[in-house]
Amino acid sequence: MSTSTAAPPNQVPSPSGPTRLSYLRFLGWSLWLATEGSLAFYAWMTVLTAVFLVGANAWANQVAHGMIVTHMTDHVSWGLYIANFTFIVGLAAGGVMMVIPAYVYNDRKMHDVVIIGELLAIAAIVMCLMFVLADLGRPERAWHLIPGIGKFNFPISMLTWDVIVLNGYLLLNLHICGYLMYTRFLGRQPNPAWYVPFVMLSIAWAISIHTVTAFLYCGLGGRPFWNSALLAPRFLASAFVSGPAFLIVALLLLQRTTPIRQLDGPIRTLTRIVQVTILVNLLMLVSELFTLFYAGGSHASAGWYLFFGLDGHRALVPWTWTSVACNVVAAVLFLKPGLANGRHNRLLALACALAFAGIWIEKGMGLIIPGFVPSTLHEIVEYTPSLTEWRITAGIWAAGLMVFTIALKTALPTLIHPHPEDSSAQVRTASANGS
Repeated sequence: MSTSTAAPPNQVPSPSGPTRLSYLRFLGWSLWLATEGSLAFYAWMTVLTAVFLVGANAWANQVAHGMIVTHMTDHVSWGLYIANFTFIVGLAAGGVMMVIPAYVYNDRKMHDVVIIGELLAIAAIVMCLMFVLADLGRPERAWHLIPGIGKFNFPISMLTWDVIVLNGYLLLNLHICGYLMYTRFLGRQPNPAWYVPFVMLSIAWAISIHTVTAFLYCGLGGRPFWNSALLAPRFLASAFVSGPAFLIVALLLLQRTTPIRQLDGPIRTLTRIVQVTILVNLLMLVSELFTLFYAGGSHASAGWYLFFGLDGHRALVPWTWTSVACNVVAAVLFLKPGLANGRHNRLLALACALAFAGIWIEKGMGLIIPGFVPSTLHEIVEYTPSLTEWRITAGIWAAGLMVFTIALKTALPTLIHPHPEDSSAQVRTASANGS
């Protein structure tokens, strides 16, 4: 790369000059920043790249041979891909839990690191789009969703609403993060008029992406297991567990590996959020179970299959009780007095990992699959993901983690020196030394 667009470690480019040249310098500096790091960084990125390539190879095999290489059937047409998609939409929405305290309640400590939540949303939406692409048997047919070219069916189809809210949320977060990092690169005070309205819009938009996803399921009258008015609130409650849980672990790692300041306050805030939302999520789960098993109904057979098995079919039972155990143990750990005071970081990380795993199962295999079992013809056709599906899933998660890691590397100067009085040269020099 030419020196006009990238900066070697000992030569910091000046942001002065025409706007176009400054932006090209910013892009070059970001590219250099994203690829420069310690041995541990290179090892981490190498592992993720290897896993991603395995997944890419599996996806190429799926495209070449068709969906027959998966274990999905006419009876169970949504499997591991849509299960992950549903969970990750919540992960993207959960990133807003850093935005609300920072901008709505004016939490200054959270304000300095709020960009981490926005970057998580970007990485999560990228993964969502990749899982949808993997689920398409003929990915080249995605052009049918392009307005003006294909038949978009807006506003009749809920799928078109999902396309709009997901891509709109991605664009919102790209604008917010890009503008904040670019102004820091120039050493300027960010103009609130250029990002605060978009931040406020992103709060409502984050809620909409998971609400629309829930409406996709509960609006399908032929799938009684999903026909619950509580589904959308449950989606939001679980999103506000998994998102903050992931962010807490990310902040703990950043605290150990980078010179970022003032992370104890945001970790305490997010921990208190999870302490409440994980109990709300469990309460909603208990309410659903009471309605399911006490009142009965047309969806009771799917619930029995999910929790206890049906007619000797028990494929999802281990998944279900593992999810319940993870959620309950995580809730107990989060209720430990003093968990958020910084003296129990390992226990806090364990609680977050258990909550994350429990919600992943609950909103994935524990929600999507029993919607199809028993089928509309009252047949029990079980589904277990194939090795190809697991490889593609691992590859997409690796791609998402790479996007999140690179985004954090690029945003590191903003996180290390969050105040506008820091000059651009100081910011970039600190980033080069701290990476």
